[in-house]
Amino acid sequence: MASSLPTEHRALVLDSPKEGFHVKTVPTPKPELGSAIVRVEASGVISYLREIYNGERGYVFPTPIVGGVSSIGRIVALGPDSTALSVGQLVYIDCVIHSRDNPDHLFVSAIHEGLSDGSRKLIRDVWRDGTWSEYAKVPLENCYPLNETRLCGSLGYKIGDLLYMCHIIVAFGGLRDIRLEPGETVVVCPATANYGGAGVLCAAAMGARVIAWGRNEEKLARLKEYVLRGIPNANIETLKMTGDEAADTNALKAFGTIDAILDFSPPEASKSKHVRSAIYALRRHGRVSLMGWNEDPVVSLVMSHNITLKGKLMYEREDIILLIKMLETGLFPRGNNFADTKLFKLEEWKEALDAGADHTGIGRFVAIAP
Repeated sequence: MASSLPTEHRALVLDSPKEGFHVKTVPTPKPELGSAIVRVEASGVISYLREIYNGERGYVFPTPIVGGVSSIGRIVALGPDSTALSVGQLVYIDCVIHSRDNPDHLFVSAIHEGLSDGSRKLIRDVWRDGTWSEYAKVPLENCYPLNETRLCGSLGYKIGDLLYMCHIIVAFGGLRDIRLEPGETVVVCPATANYGGAGVLCAAAMGARVIAWGRNEEKLARLKEYVLRGIPNANIETLKMTGDEAADTNALKAFGTIDAILDFSPPEASKSKHVRSAIYALRRHGRVSLMGWNEDPVVSLVMSHNITLKGKLMYEREDIILLIKMLETGLFPRGNNFADTKLFKLEEWKEALDAGADHTGIGRFVAIAP
């Protein structure tokens, strides 16, 4: 099951962090058992990829490697064991790769080798390369069909903008993990960066009351305006974070009952007390999803108030399937209201990495379009 494949194609290859990327002509992969070959339409650039690929963050991955994480592409060839996908189909390609005989062995494509011998074997020997390339070989189970007629037709999404869903999926994984329900109140913090903003948008689309909590009032105002423009009936409040533990707790309590917290603390805020403040404001039996780097959970309060404190790495396969259904149903902002995406060519990889670090916040996205 294949359309005509070229023998070679262009890809962004990293030989070493010191040298940076080079556009190279490489052999086009062939479909094998368990795989699909896709022509990449757009591949995401997350905000900290520059620090990963220049070695600043110390992430471990094999080299040489083709960079790139989640993407959207069109299937051009399928392995003989494919039974549901079809050539020509538009698919979302997820960047989290699991071992088939032990799903606990997992890694993030082309940026981290994972934490087990199994994940290291997979990235080095089987699924090494990412999707900053014209063509890519990916696992069948990482391809999620998209209703192109609905999404790019009646709902008005462009493919590059639609890829913003890769930020929303992360937040959705955390919200589903703590079983957020319509009508509940959730605090999302910090709310003004990429994943926090996506968490606010996702919680609003799920029918929750959202308290967007952050330090920058101007960014909070933009976040609220963005959500209400795309979801006019969204129930969203904003609150400035002061850093005063007691004052922040009292300000959160003033909103009434708080059912849940979604935290995306970046490394530079790992010692911040904002999670303590939010936990003190939670109702009994409240839930917390920790998806960031905070080092200070209030263990005694968590125990005495029966609070569910959960760590969550990314999301599950079912989360992606359900989020795509929500997009296709029209629960998120549509068309140009969904994302402001900056697209770059393979040769413009330096500009793309810089833009990824700067063009951040809710609704903002950067992608490479090979």
